[in-house]
Amino acid sequence: MRTAWGLLALALVVAAQAADKEAAVKTSNVIASAGVAELYNGTGDVSATGECAGDVKAACKDVSAGEGRLAACLTKRIRAQRQGNVVGRKVSQKCQDVLTAFKMDRSKMINRDVPLARACKDDVAKVCKDVSDESSPASVIGCLRDSKAKLGASCKAEVFRTQQEVADDYRLDYKLYTACKDDVSNLCSDSDQGSEVECLTEKRLQVSWECQNQMFRNEKESSDDIRLSIRLFNKCLTDQQKFCKDVEPGHMRVQECLEDNIEESDFTAECKSELENVIAKRVTDFRLDVALREACEDDLKGTCGTTLKEMDEDDKIKKTALNCLQSYREELKSDTCKSELHRRLSRAARDIRFDEVLAISCTDDRNRFCSDVSPGSARVIRCLQDNRNNLDQKCAAALFDHEVKMAEDIDFKFPMKRSCAWEISSFCKDVPHGHARIVRCLEDHLDNTDMSKECKDEVMKDMNRMAQDFRLNWRLNHACEADIQKICPNMCSSSPGVTCGGLVLQCLQDKQDNITNQACQDEVFYYELMEVTDFRNDVILAEACRNDVEMYCKDVEPGDGRVHQCLRYNRDKLSEQCRNEEMKLAALEYRDIRLRPKLNKLCSEEKAVYCKDTKPGKARVIKCLMENMAQPNFGEECKEELQKREDMMKSDYRYDIGVFTNCESDVDTYCKEAKTKLRGNATVLKCLVDNFKTLAETCQSEMSRAVRMALWDYKPGAALTTACDNDVDSQCPRGARSRSGAVFTIGAVGRCLSKSLVEGKKLEGKCRTLVLAAAPKDARVYFDHPESTSALIQKIAQVQQAAGLESVLVDADSSTVTVTGWVALACIISLIIVFIGGAVLLYQRMVGAEKPHTLHIKSGDA
Repeated sequence: MRTAWGLLALALVVAAQAADKEAAVKTSNVIASAGVAELYNGTGDVSATGECAGDVKAACKDVSAGEGRLAACLTKRIRAQRQGNVVGRKVSQKCQDVLTAFKMDRSKMINRDVPLARACKDDVAKVCKDVSDESSPASVIGCLRDSKAKLGASCKAEVFRTQQEVADDYRLDYKLYTACKDDVSNLCSDSDQGSEVECLTEKRLQVSWECQNQMFRNEKESSDDIRLSIRLFNKCLTDQQKFCKDVEPGHMRVQECLEDNIEESDFTAECKSELENVIAKRVTDFRLDVALREACEDDLKGTCGTTLKEMDEDDKIKKTALNCLQSYREELKSDTCKSELHRRLSRAARDIRFDEVLAISCTDDRNRFCSDVSPGSARVIRCLQDNRNNLDQKCAAALFDHEVKMAEDIDFKFPMKRSCAWEISSFCKDVPHGHARIVRCLEDHLDNTDMSKECKDEVMKDMNRMAQDFRLNWRLNHACEADIQKICPNMCSSSPGVTCGGLVLQCLQDKQDNITNQACQDEVFYYELMEVTDFRNDVILAEACRNDVEMYCKDVEPGDGRVHQCLRYNRDKLSEQCRNEEMKLAALEYRDIRLRPKLNKLCSEEKAVYCKDTKPGKARVIKCLMENMAQPNFGEECKEELQKREDMMKSDYRYDIGVFTNCESDVDTYCKEAKTKLRGNATVLKCLVDNFKTLAETCQSEMSRAVRMALWDYKPGAALTTACDNDVDSQCPRGARSRSGAVFTIGAVGRCLSKSLVEGKKLEGKCRTLVLAAAPKDARVYFDHPESTSALIQKIAQVQQAAGLESVLVDADSSTVTVTGWVALACIISLIIVFIGGAVLLYQRMVGAEKPHTLHIKSGDA
């Protein structure tokens, strides 16, 4: 009986306890759209009794239970004890297990996490109103994590709290745990608590697809804050405190700060390695690049016509959109987006792994040529560049595209930026980045004796590479874009990776007079300066002269025009192809005195005195100096250098820019054969003189000037004026020489031969032709048109007949004038005066003696 009553009493107690428990169960419906949720323990918190009673009493005695408050207190205590910061009782493992069970339960439904639900109620209504945990557990918190950038501050803080919990224990992400628990059991059963996901990452190829998807989703949601990446956070803690201690976590700010300092000498190798792995993973999947996505979302829509969702779903759209952002970087509205793109290009210049296209395209070539080269510091990229001629077409194309992208800023030229750090801070400290301005600044300081050899070598190497293709010269490419399309179309292959080999650059030089854009003209001139300084910057010439340089100039250090001087010294020994290219460059130099540094320096004072108002280009300054060589006190050094130039002009028409430019059609018409026999023997110039009367007027004018200068600066045996050597010996006195055995003084032979022509002295036929070609146009008429005398006689006959004069003054039939008596005497005297005056005037016109001149006296050194 007692037994029956005992069982009945026990049953009543159990029933009462069950009733009490049922009464204690509470529900939460803070976010109605998320579904009603039962609260753990009826309070939404761990119990203050049971397994955690002692721990609560020791660590959380002042915390009231409910809404996760005890759980938060215990979590804080556990983190502190893991860091070794707890004195006294530590949270027991059994209590930790209870805490984990509580957190796993509330991770299924947002309404079970009351602080989170309250903080995010309005945000859910805005961005996740169509999501419910009843139909899909943990979907609302997943939506909030995915939309973290759009959340309010209080909601964002609570969401971050849940992410921190997941970073500590993957089981607290319901979807991640459900998808990966079997993989953890099978592949990572020996892993420590908290390192399971890291283990799965290392064995990713063996992990199920469902688990991989959830791992990626978690990685994407947590990639913006270093505190959510336990591995990166732990390995970079020291560097974060050293370089980024004032940087607020979130939005990838700390990661990017670390990336900006990754090349610092005291940056730890452990952090650098882990950080590079994180960046490489981010590069391969745009969904992980939270900072860029947030910064460029609007520009992607407005400028590139796509959305983040479309990019995530279609890899082709992603690549096109990213290329669009880079190509139109200057036109983007968001400065933050521009900054993020700049940062990523800087990374890609430093490590091949950070340029996805280049890394994938060059996988085989990297293994073939650079297998022993460690990534980072642009080492692999430089290795591929050094093996450029042996790369597969796909890799070569990707490398070229990479270099074109990197041409715009010193920040994208990692080896040069590192080698020239001091020079940039010293010479270019006030020069803004971008548009290759600092690159140009370094080029302008190449002659500075304070520039280190390491920096100079990098700058020169970069200039040599720029010369390979106009697209690698950012400033010229952008300044000349319209002119290239207009005057040099179809000069370059459109095949991927195929460089122009200098063809477009050469075209711009050949047609520079047709360039309308001043900025383009300036850039073409700067490139010409590069060419005359270093033969390697003219790729067509460098290739044509490769064997000649090896044979005659291999011990000559490139730079300062030294190799060009060597090749010209050995001109007669050069191959035909090399000689033609070198002479073509020499002709280009004669267009502008600034392309002849030595001449420009030696004639600096003469330029200031005689040609201060003369605009450089088209040989105007040089022409001005040569016209003033006979002026008093004209410097001997300048005169000597000018005479060397004049000797070249007298031997090859291509060096005379006026003749070369204005006589092009006449050369093709009359001197096509002579053009093929150019050996510094003035064949084309002499041909033009022989055909002088039939030349176009502009060509006649330039040839007259060229021959006049050749006679003015006469030297026996010169190819152009050799026809006058005998006449000079017979008719020009030895006194015309400056001293015994010396060359004739400036202008002496020109005056002598002009005087002989006016006085009717006999000159050899070809010499007479030269002198006539040199004469001014109006003076030349006296000799070219003798029929004008007959016309004068006819006019006098008409006047005589109209006046009714009986005496015969003229005989129109015989074209003679007959005078008698005093009339005859007067006529004779008048004729003598006219003849003498005319002869003097004609002589003055031919030699230019009537022109006034000013005596300039240069002061010497004080």
